Amino acid sequence: MTLQLGEIAPDFTVDSTEGTLSFHEWLGDSWAVLFSHPADYTPVCTTELGAFAKRKSEFDKRGVKLIGVSVDPLESHTGWAKDIEATQGTDLNYPLIADEDQVVAELYGMIHPKADPKVTVRTVFIIDPSKKIRLMLTYPPSTGRNIDEIVRVIDSLQLTDAHKVATPVNWQTGEDVIIAPSVSNEEAKERFPEGWDEKTPYLRVVRQPK
Repeated sequence: MTLQLGEIAPDFTVDSTEGTLSFHEWLGDSWAVLFSHPADYTPVCTTELGAFAKRKSEFDKRGVKLIGVSVDPLESHTGWAKDIEATQGTDLNYPLIADEDQVVAELYGMIHPKADPKVTVRTVFIIDPSKKIRLMLTYPPSTGRNIDEIVRVIDSLQLTDAHKVATPVNWQTGEDVIIAPSVSNEEAKERFPEGWDEKTPYLRVVRQPK
């Protein structure tokens, strides 16, 4: 299955480390970061799960729920969680889906046979409160994910949804943003009464709205 940005994230009901979970019901009116792992007891993924757990409060304050998925059974997850605590210094404080039958992997297109026919790929999905997929980012098995970048994208998406702006290359929270091309100058005057720096008619730079 090939998913695209803007599609409704597929729903599913599966077992997890926090009990049986129906995804859309669990999501409610929150954002979510769904991130997949090819197997338990893998070194890169162990560091990622620990890092997400340590930074869970940052996602909480943005109204974002974390949820991981691995194709190993629940009993394996339980043992892996102990390793994560021992090596990364933190409990697993969000659900980890046991996708032994690859239900989620199939729904979300996590099987890339040309990359490796035996394992699922490591993809991050950012999903908004309307259940729409807003970002998909796929990593090779050897490269750990950048959580700073995931947080940065969430900040950008939430800001741009609220204020009709876009964020430029390498943008960080607090830096100048760009008025969306869909916003006319007349509307921009109402939204940004302090004015903006017009580099070109299509590149209008303005201070980040609070």
